[in-house]
Amino acid sequence: MLSVLEVVALLMIGAALLLRLATLPVLVRAQTAARRRALAATGADAGGGAPGGIGATVGELVLGLLGIAGVVVLLSYNVVGNMTHIGLGEPFDPVNSRYLGYSVGLHFDTAQTVYIAVFVVCLLLCLLLCYLTQRRLLTADLPPQIWSAGATQARVVGLLVLRAALAVFVLPAGLVLPALVFQLVAFFVSGRPKAVGAQPGSAPEAGAAQAFQAYLDAQNPYAPTAQPPQGPYVPPQFTPPAPPAPPMPPVVPPVASAPPVGSPLGAHEPRTIGGYQLLGRIGSGGMGTVYLAQRQGSATQVALKTINPELLAEGDLLRRFQREAEVLAMVPGAYTARVLDTGVDAGRPYLAMELLDGRPLDAHLREQGPIRSAEALNALALALAVALSGVHRLGLVHRDLKPANIMLTTAGPRLLDFGIAAIVDGTRLTATGGGPGTLTYMAPEQFGDERPGPAADVWAWACCVVCAAYGVSPFAATNTGAVIRRIVESGPEPAALAAVQALDPRLAAVVARALAIDPAARPADGTALLAALAVARSTTPDQAAVHEQITRGWQTLTL
Repeated sequence: MLSVLEVVALLMIGAALLLRLATLPVLVRAQTAARRRALAATGADAGGGAPGGIGATVGELVLGLLGIAGVVVLLSYNVVGNMTHIGLGEPFDPVNSRYLGYSVGLHFDTAQTVYIAVFVVCLLLCLLLCYLTQRRLLTADLPPQIWSAGATQARVVGLLVLRAALAVFVLPAGLVLPALVFQLVAFFVSGRPKAVGAQPGSAPEAGAAQAFQAYLDAQNPYAPTAQPPQGPYVPPQFTPPAPPAPPMPPVVPPVASAPPVGSPLGAHEPRTIGGYQLLGRIGSGGMGTVYLAQRQGSATQVALKTINPELLAEGDLLRRFQREAEVLAMVPGAYTARVLDTGVDAGRPYLAMELLDGRPLDAHLREQGPIRSAEALNALALALAVALSGVHRLGLVHRDLKPANIMLTTAGPRLLDFGIAAIVDGTRLTATGGGPGTLTYMAPEQFGDERPGPAADVWAWACCVVCAAYGVSPFAATNTGAVIRRIVESGPEPAALAAVQALDPRLAAVVARALAIDPAARPADGTALLAALAVARSTTPDQAAVHEQITRGWQTLTL
């Protein structure tokens, strides 16, 4: 037959388990709030907790204390009666073990040993489960620096010390057994995925990504059916694509600014291409040239890109250029240089691009130094993410995002050179047989055999944001070997990351995530990057919110 002590213990465990299972939703909300607060401390989630998170945490604490204490008092005094009171309703005191001896017929010394041993073992198990629960909550699918942070460790140690002090000096001794049941359930529940704002696939970020997906669809009606054309390239049959979607309204009204006049044309260079009169040379590379041009009979000037004549015999190159031109004509015009026209002139394909005022980011950094406005830096980061999201949705990967390809215009930042610099099937057009990318902005996977995807652009985005705040790439070093070691092993320059942290810790947290060595740990593409930025600022990534953030921020930058 069961002794009084065994009956009391079984009843306590059963009642505590039923109470805990009945209040699981409160426990889940409290654990989710704890994870959100940990992210908020690093700047990755500005929400500071899930909706109702503070209330859920307080409710969980009150429910635990009152519920467990009620179980103890009820069973200690009412169920087995005062005659069999065994001291469980009193704070821990070895003297109380005499009640245990009276109830079960044990010698005082034996009863005292059992009383102390059971209390200590249950308390230690409870504290151990509390530690393991906190560790699981703050490490599963979260940045490792959250758990390793000194503030996190101090908070966990403080929590353990507080619980031990309450159990030993304040609360009824019998509380330790139902508390162990409560903590055991909390440990198992902590292994379930919790929706956290700044993590891939979480509910807030997924919602943000879906919201921005709708925004992109509104900006780009071609996207649902856009497919790169197949088959051999026949220059005479090349036809211009349909007119591009209307661009997003400019961030600020453009001011009058003289367009770049470029260098004078050489004697060997043509004077017209495809009905465009060439006015000068803006720039040239190993594979192509960009001209300042004006359509005959029109006052509008454009940037006209074309392949160098000596490479026109390369059929693969021409086929890629054709596919690229047709897809790029459908890229949303917000924060990119829009394709206005495409065609072929005497077998030489060309793209007429929007002509932008302003200057590249690298020139701005050389002449004026790093950006010191947090609002302007955020506007730059957000505008580039918008541009990347539009490019990635069409199956393109830029693979050479760097300050030289970012134009700072009066109408906002613009991403350039994703036309000739990047190709749908991953072949770069800047040097025959050369690897894609600029070394100090290349992601670790670009040094391997696998073809880099959109996550490589996310890495380069982070490098450009850091460079804008610091002045140079966070992976700059004295020689090529040192640069590669930094990228694949030692990590970015701490002072460079500190420059972003000093301007905006929340942006710095997203940048740190985008610089993860494992591509899977970064935001997957431009849309996911936009969602992470929105979650970090507790904003919605709809068109109006994006436009307003960039408008306010860009007005603080002196060009």
